[in-house]
Amino acid sequence: MRNVIVAATQMSCSSSIEGNIEKADALVRRAVDKGAQIILLQELFETPYFCQKEKSDYYAYATELELNKAVQHFRQVAKELQVVLPISFYEKRNNARYNSLALIDANGEVLGKYRKSHIPDGPGYEEKFYFNPGDTGFKVWSTKYAKIGVGVCWDQWYPEAARCMVLRGAEILFYPTAIGSEPQDGSIDSKDHWQTCMLGHAAANLVPVVASNRIGVEVDEDSSITFYGSSFIADGQGNKVAEAGCAEETVLVAEFDLDQLEIQRLEWGIFRDRRPDLYKIISSYDGELSF
Repeated sequence: MRNVIVAATQMSCSSSIEGNIEKADALVRRAVDKGAQIILLQELFETPYFCQKEKSDYYAYATELELNKAVQHFRQVAKELQVVLPISFYEKRNNARYNSLALIDANGEVLGKYRKSHIPDGPGYEEKFYFNPGDTGFKVWSTKYAKIGVGVCWDQWYPEAARCMVLRGAEILFYPTAIGSEPQDGSIDSKDHWQTCMLGHAAANLVPVVASNRIGVEVDEDSSITFYGSSFIADGQGNKVAEAGCAEETVLVAEFDLDQLEIQRLEWGIFRDRRPDLYKIISSYDGELSF
């Protein structure tokens, strides 16, 4: 048996970077009290979700990885508590800006970073104004407790991303998220679809999935988003084993036997029976192969 305990957190965010880091720190420690070894915090938790509006002033939130307050703070926390922490942050790199994630191992070392691959663009979610498309490809890291893959928010709607990470050996998938109501149409509720997409990643790949979303109402001029929380942890067959409410600040935990999950993947034969020679069309935009 090779057991690991994972956690998903959710919280509201204010305009205080220091206050948000302090709140996230408290949730990490609550998760450790529950035995968690790999703990997921939500997307861009240092700040309000600034992508509701296109405002050049918000470019100031971006920092280089080495100077980012959350990354440097949680390097010390990871080392102190012996936990693995994927930390979402707004990255500045020369003339580029990325929606990035630093993967901190249990000794406080940054194993690497992932840059969000899929960048949305729509009312209230104006991310193309702030972020270049990620150029790292899909990353998988061997941490102290498990080999993990991480996608960021909009990445979670793409089964190709999940499959690529599991093909590279990911034993658990983590998705930090910022998603809620649609400012242009309050009747739209994407929560069930959001969860179902990721439950599909778990079931299709026979790996657990951990998703952490923010809560609270955030207003920017005439735009308002109610983030619906509903963070969850799914097992390797796509069953939710822990789920948060839509407005509570909380910590979820679940334990998995990674050796048993590996046996299940082999028994099902999903990866044995793949036909990558037939999948070339997936690399096209229009469903046509160019020769």
